Amino acid sequence: MVPELVQPTSLAETARRCRDGDRAVGAELADRLDRLDTVEPEVEAFVSEGGRRERMLSAAERLPEAPPPERPPLYGVPVGVKDVFRVDGLPTGAGSGLPAAALAGPEAAVIERLRAAGAVVLGKTVTTEFAYFHPGPTRNPHDTAHTPGGSSSGSAAAVAAGEVPVALGTQTAGSTIRPAAFCGVVGMKPSYGRILTDGLLPLAPSLDHVGLFTAAVDDMRLAASVCCDEWRAIDAPNDPVLAVPDGPYLEQAEQAGLTGFERAVDALEAAGYGVRRVDALEDVETVNDRHTTLLAGEAALVHHDWYTAHADAYHGTTVDLVERGRGVSTEALATARASRVALRERLTERLTAAGADCWLAPAAPGPAPEGLESTGDVAMNLPWTHAGLPVVSLPAGAVDGLPLGVQIVGRFGADEYLLDRCAGLEEVVAAI
Repeated sequence: MVPELVQPTSLAETARRCRDGDRAVGAELADRLDRLDTVEPEVEAFVSEGGRRERMLSAAERLPEAPPPERPPLYGVPVGVKDVFRVDGLPTGAGSGLPAAALAGPEAAVIERLRAAGAVVLGKTVTTEFAYFHPGPTRNPHDTAHTPGGSSSGSAAAVAAGEVPVALGTQTAGSTIRPAAFCGVVGMKPSYGRILTDGLLPLAPSLDHVGLFTAAVDDMRLAASVCCDEWRAIDAPNDPVLAVPDGPYLEQAEQAGLTGFERAVDALEAAGYGVRRVDALEDVETVNDRHTTLLAGEAALVHHDWYTAHADAYHGTTVDLVERGRGVSTEALATARASRVALRERLTERLTAAGADCWLAPAAPGPAPEGLESTGDVAMNLPWTHAGLPVVSLPAGAVDGLPLGVQIVGRFGADEYLLDRCAGLEEVVAAI
């Protein structure tokens, strides 16, 4: 671990200070900018921007004047935004070599929501090229010789390093939950469609989710309440019964990851949580294949015009995806799209039959791999993304100083219940 680089900060506390007037917004933003200046040479979580400090302090001055009781929930809070969301006043590069003008468009709906809640965009965070696999320069704050994960690499690292208390990411396979686990922060991929994707540069629209990163579950509850459609305040009455999906799915994890996961299971059982072993995802190879087919086929459709005009600007990894997608038939796309709801229904039926409330699984196959050439394996995340189910990643121990995570998967549309139930789970697995 590199202690001076790992310093996540509470969103709830930052928001309270700014909203209640305990701290001037300008002073809060200046602290975050100072922190960015300190850690960016090592972490490189943000896309470089000239005049960032002047822009931010000017934005603080333009916040509407209001007495503390009337200030919105994220008044003056700095936010990191993955560079696949369009933000007025900032170019969108998507980690690519394409001209910003080609990718320009109206501001993303989720950015409008954050602004309406009083948040201020600190800057664009680094993404893999077009939110696929070709990595950017970002390094893991826990050990800069290791990947932070992808594709939301900069957002996860920025929260872990304390540059911002909340950041936006995306997930089309494992791009929020995996980097959250690698960087030791809380990540959330809401139910498919729960956060609007308007103004997001798509990768595969049938699979794309907006994701969130924070330091803790309480912080995530605040972020989700702002970003998700029709968020409801609830109080889940009971501790959840958890289902572990035994079988081929779990066998995809590395030994170090499985060992850490079983420690988390043991700790939860010792704390009084019910854990059921359930045969599930026996057809995980078919699920993986259909997801991969759908991702490639839709990516080829999304990128048709950009790729036709700027093929030379694409990295080979993304070229392979687009070229592969061009060969996906209309029938194969229809089959893959239909399989999403079928998988969701099957997983829900298994959960109900087991008398369980949530699935419990490793958030990644193991700790963050060494080097920056790979962002890690999506195997632990892919089925839940394909099914569009809500997922929360919680830090759960470490291997040689590199964080591990567990993911808690809820029922479709029950994001509020999932987060509420994660509050108690967080405390148990954090102590491993």
